[in-house]
Amino acid sequence: MEELYRENVKLVFNYLKSLCNDSELAEELTQETFYKAIKGIKKFKGDSKISTWLCKIAKNLWINYQIKENKMTTISYDSNEQIEKMLIDENIENNIENRNDLIGLYKKIHKLDEKTKEVFYLRIKGELSFKEIGEILNKSEEWARIIFYRGKIKLKEDMKNDK
Repeated sequence: MEELYRENVKLVFNYLKSLCNDSELAEELTQETFYKAIKGIKKFKGDSKISTWLCKIAKNLWINYQIKENKMTTISYDSNEQIEKMLIDENIENNIENRNDLIGLYKKIHKLDEKTKEVFYLRIKGELSFKEIGEILNKSEEWARIIFYRGKIKLKEDMKNDK
């Protein structure tokens, strides 16, 4: 079990951090994920990678936390002038020049459909590869890449409509 933890803790933590954007909560949920995994290891059927199974447990814990705390994520919006420039590159967050641009970006991402939003958060907050995103969501690497690309196009269209 210790090896399982060492091999997957970073992935699970980054996944949870991408969902909740809170390091302390992500750490707490990561520990709870591994606790549940240890208790339920006999339920693991082996029809997916263990990392995928762990991320599913993590996602369910996060959803349960959201329901329990009745938390709704809202993002205020100030400006989006630099966001379009930033969308050219795949590594979106590195191109953000100020906090207002970041807030504007997250507001736009928050309006995307659930699967696209999840891919975006995993990519830019979780710093996961398309391959890892595909594994977590039980899809292919190419699927994750396409969803991300289509999401970028949608964000650009939304920004053009705001002008």
